[in-house]
Amino acid sequence: MSRESEADPSGDALLPGVLPEVLRAELVAFRRDMHMHPELGNQEFRTTAAIKERLERAGLKPRVLAAGTGLVCDIGDASDGTPVLAMRADIDALPIPDTKTECSYRSTVPDRAHACGHDVHTTVVLGAGLVLADLHRQGLLPRPVRLVFQPAEEVLPGGAADAIQDGVLEGVGRIIAVHCDPRVDAGLIGLRAGPITSACDRLEIALEGPGGHTARPHLTTDLVTAAARVVTDVPALVGRRVDTRAGLAVTWGRIDCGHAPNVIPQHAELSGTVRCLDIDAWRQAPDLVVAAIDEVANLHRAKSEINYVRGVPPVVNDADVATLLNDAMIARHGEGTVESTEQSLGGEDFSWYLERVPGAMARLGVRHPGERTVRDLHQGDFDADESAIKVGVELFTAAALLDAKTRTA
Repeated sequence: MSRESEADPSGDALLPGVLPEVLRAELVAFRRDMHMHPELGNQEFRTTAAIKERLERAGLKPRVLAAGTGLVCDIGDASDGTPVLAMRADIDALPIPDTKTECSYRSTVPDRAHACGHDVHTTVVLGAGLVLADLHRQGLLPRPVRLVFQPAEEVLPGGAADAIQDGVLEGVGRIIAVHCDPRVDAGLIGLRAGPITSACDRLEIALEGPGGHTARPHLTTDLVTAAARVVTDVPALVGRRVDTRAGLAVTWGRIDCGHAPNVIPQHAELSGTVRCLDIDAWRQAPDLVVAAIDEVANLHRAKSEINYVRGVPPVVNDADVATLLNDAMIARHGEGTVESTEQSLGGEDFSWYLERVPGAMARLGVRHPGERTVRDLHQGDFDADESAIKVGVELFTAAALLDAKTRTA
């Protein structure tokens, strides 16, 4: 399925930039080290230092972002006005335990894990940077490239906004990224033009009542029932107040209410997410959701305090940049290595970059070919077929070279 040296789509040259075996082995080791030492958003100091050291060893000049974690690094001269192709990776981990049992590189940090594949994303962009830096030294990189290693993707509203404020998009013409997909075989990518992820917001609710004895719920606010009705009724109400094609979904992740079987509590807390496929419906979501919560809470005589945290809009792939990734994958790995993918309800702060510049995200296949087990992201046993690293590196290097050709054609 993988062909290491394919003619590019224009048919007039062989694309350089195949990942050397020595570097491939180094990148696998880098990814495993990162996997063993996961760091949460805005705490990625060890990860940042490791990336910085390797880029400097390659003769590059990375700059640590103002937040103290994350980096930006140019390959080639980006000061002459030539539009830069940016490659973005997210470097943070998740606050969940690593539950893999037979793995020599499982997390060494309690309740921390790279369960979303950010270690793979980071290694792919690092590897592409090292290959492109070598091409630049040989005079084979026609246009500058920017590497963006972004912190805090898992922290709403995401570290992308801070990175943008720190200037990572200055001079950028296009931006690309990958996201691990355990439903796609290693050696393949999933791709689509248009929306590929969904909007994602966070919802936190506090309900209050006077409390009382469970023998006399009619004399007080039955707060447990009120909380239960918010959980069940609010998603249904919201679903009837927006076009169902918008895919607006309220889903709860936590409910905390009461401590004794015969005491009606005075306080309850709920938290969850609001996800939406359609960007226009996403803009209406706060008003719709808050109104529904207030209605249900008032019906049960509970006072509500609502914290609606804006997250991220959908990632909407630019058609031309999606075509660039498609052509780059075929140029490097041949026909049949790009499959159509659907829009997911997951959120991704890569969307904030696409509010500013055209770009696209591909789903990088990380499932062992032939594996039948259905796996998902954000689970403690998540792992990736490491052959995907080579695929991602070569996808990005080919995209950089083809981007230059399409812009000068």
